Amino acid sequence: MTEELEKKIGYKFKDRKLLKIALTHSSYANESGGKFVSYERLEFLGDSVLGLITSDYIFKTFPNLPEGELTKLRAVLVCEKQLCEFSRQLNLKKYIKLSRGERHCKGQNRPSILADIFEAICAAIYLDSNMEETKKFVLSFIVPAVKDPKVHNIQDYKTDLQEIIQKNPGETISYVLVDETGPDHDKRFTMEARINSNVVGRGIGTSKKEAEQQAARSTLVLMGVL
Repeated sequence: MTEELEKKIGYKFKDRKLLKIALTHSSYANESGGKFVSYERLEFLGDSVLGLITSDYIFKTFPNLPEGELTKLRAVLVCEKQLCEFSRQLNLKKYIKLSRGERHCKGQNRPSILADIFEAICAAIYLDSNMEETKKFVLSFIVPAVKDPKVHNIQDYKTDLQEIIQKNPGETISYVLVDETGPDHDKRFTMEARINSNVVGRGIGTSKKEAEQQAARSTLVLMGVL
């Protein structure tokens, strides 16, 4: 199974334990009683590695694109929806280790989990090799995505809101988790959008990223932009 996935990824791990961790959901790790480690730390690192590689690529590929447009493009290329699509291209749901309850609830199809897994794999490759090898993997998805017209039509409310806020010196936008409900296999997160600590929007989603987008959207509605 591991060798099969390595062929799809296009990279052979020296330490396959990293790949196994990248595929292990927290529900499976908890169910094992501590025998396995989840991908959460790898996801944290992978998010930054993915962002850096993507930023470097679009910065060099589009030398005349202004900062605001570069930010928008990067945001849609590494958003949950797009990373979920990358995971589906690799059929990663086939390899994810989930608890019995999570699998029963079709957790392997949940966009937030599929996106997290992709980020974790980016980190696993980076730790097992170097930035160049990771870049090969990431760009095999990012380059075709940049050329796909559908990608450019993805709405990124957070970036739209950030652009408005930046026009007002002294104002900053932040997103705060205020509620988390439901079992592990069916979480609901509530995020507040705050401008200088004042609550201006609220959003609910099955992941924190989705909830942030909804909070930004509600703020744009309040401002009359949408």
